[in-house]
Amino acid sequence: MMDELVQELSQKTGLSPEKSQEVVNVVMTHLKARLPAPLANGLDSLMAGGSAGDGSLAEKAMSMVSGVEGIFGKTS
Repeated sequence: MMDELVQELSQKTGLSPEKSQEVVNVVMTHLKARLPAPLANGLDSLMAGGSAGDGSLAEKAMSMVSGVEGIFGKTS
């Protein structure tokens, strides 16, 4: 997913792939520093594409939402 984001950024902005990678890295670092740990870890996993058997993108997103709910004490 990270490569897709870099490629899309490069195409839409005209930045070189190297500069696009730098931009994505800065944004990821900024988000991870400000998100609660479960979300930051989920973001890493999502951007890395996860490992085999981790499920679909939608399943990963739902897992991240569950982590946020847990932080705020909400249960399903």
